Amino acid sequence: MVNYKDLGLVNTREMFAKAVDGGYAIPAFNFNNMEQLQAIIKACAETKSPVILQVSSGARKYANQTLLRYMAEGAVEYAKELGWEHPQICLHLDHGDTFELCKSCVDFGFSSVMIDGSSLPYEENIALTKRVVEYAHQFDVTVEAELGVLAGVEDDVVAEESHYTKPEEVIDFATRTGCDSLAISIGTSHGAYKFKPEQCERDPQTGKLVPPPLAFDVLAEVEKKLPGFPIVLHGSSSVPQEYVDIINSHGGNLPDAVGIPEEQLRQAAKSAVCKINIDSDSRLAFTAAVRKVLAEKPGEFDPRKYCGPARDEMVKLYKHKIIEVLGSDGKAE
Repeated sequence: MVNYKDLGLVNTREMFAKAVDGGYAIPAFNFNNMEQLQAIIKACAETKSPVILQVSSGARKYANQTLLRYMAEGAVEYAKELGWEHPQICLHLDHGDTFELCKSCVDFGFSSVMIDGSSLPYEENIALTKRVVEYAHQFDVTVEAELGVLAGVEDDVVAEESHYTKPEEVIDFATRTGCDSLAISIGTSHGAYKFKPEQCERDPQTGKLVPPPLAFDVLAEVEKKLPGFPIVLHGSSSVPQEYVDIINSHGGNLPDAVGIPEEQLRQAAKSAVCKINIDSDSRLAFTAAVRKVLAEKPGEFDPRKYCGPARDEMVKLYKHKIIEVLGSDGKAE
């Protein structure tokens, strides 16, 4: 059993309470490798932003759970080296789908876990979530649950259609499960193809897709039912078109990739939404930088020469999200 506090990590309870009161959102950045982790920590240390390091079950298999434990501990020490005296870093399981997976992450030093029973019937979702909560809370590990279904593809999470969260269910669900935060569905979606072309309008000047607005009326109803309760938005990458264009112009094939407009995320961050998940944007930044280097220098074979620029591009992206979208800069001095 590894206690996350011994690794220098924190859970989400205090950072969420401050975010709800302060009208900003905590960045939840997924990572799969060293360069992503370095970029996240550098951006957060330089902006003094609390951060949630997210690991999907697929990333956990890819990186190895033992290595992840030491990477998280190393991230805390790296943050201190960069001058962040009291780093607020949470290590979080993203989209855990079984009790066993959540338990394993708690036992290996995660400070927060998500149990996603959203695909189950309502009562089964409650029972599974409650079981995870009862185990995790013994070790002061916080638990995120999900009500409603997001469309899209992210690692092992696949759903053809979204189903908005039903506001009339949230009080019963939160009360009976004891979860610490709740991921809801208001129109965000996983992956780089968040909307089908037929769901969007097309800008006549640029030819780019314009996605439909988020269901802020659903969010407002949830806030009324659960005032002050931490709400989470998954699938909130904006899919920056400059990265899509770089990828496509250097041999890639991402037609009609579209994400959530940043102005809508800014609006959400000022509400009870206190955690916003961003994964695809960093993948796009990484891939765009790598493709550009290899296209311009086809003889290059040193991974540092293309992973380094990719890391630098991700630092820029993360800082932009922290300062310009989420408003979490300066909240973890």
